[in-house]
Amino acid sequence: MSEIFDYYDEQMNYIGTTSREEVHRLGLWHQTFHCWVMHKREDRIYVWFQLRQSDKDTYPGFFDITAAGHLSAGETIREGARELEEELGIRASFSDLFKLGEYRDQLEGQVRGASFIDRELSHVFGYVCGTPLASLELQTEEVAGIFEADLDAMIALFEGKLDAVSAYGMEAVHTGGLQPVQRQVRAAEFVPRPYAYYSGMFRALSQHGQTV
Repeated sequence: MSEIFDYYDEQMNYIGTTSREEVHRLGLWHQTFHCWVMHKREDRIYVWFQLRQSDKDTYPGFFDITAAGHLSAGETIREGARELEEELGIRASFSDLFKLGEYRDQLEGQVRGASFIDRELSHVFGYVCGTPLASLELQTEEVAGIFEADLDAMIALFEGKLDAVSAYGMEAVHTGGLQPVQRQVRAAEFVPRPYAYYSGMFRALSQHGQTV
């Protein structure tokens, strides 16, 4: 059964509802929830990011926002916080999150030979998590792994000052459970948004991290 989304004009005035497929076929504006999770350890701040499953319809096998998803018809931004629990098993209330900003994104591509236009207004939040990576419960239909890297290094990566960053993570295995992995990650391996999106959100995370 297809998901149903609210859609909007360019000024984000509500127009109506339609299916996910129609929203992406026609390039209709809709809303999404993004949450970047950070973890503090030994006076260092790490940012977490997910590895998309290899059978995702868009950008399979790319690194992406820690947890994110579309808002279904009638859903509020507050309800978008469910993505943390659904994708990672993190049980956080909306009041635990902090706002990083809003971001308008337009992506075009093809899925199984059909063109799509993805026009999103994303509500972007941050969350400080004390849970270690190894204890997360991944929604393996969507998420192939979860990684962390030094936040300052990730800012430098997306500002073109580093070619790659060392990341530690946990990947799902076919027998069940998670296995630890170490990777060198590059900016081009992330879902293709402007690098200013990534560096800007990471800088906002860093500023918040200095206060907690």
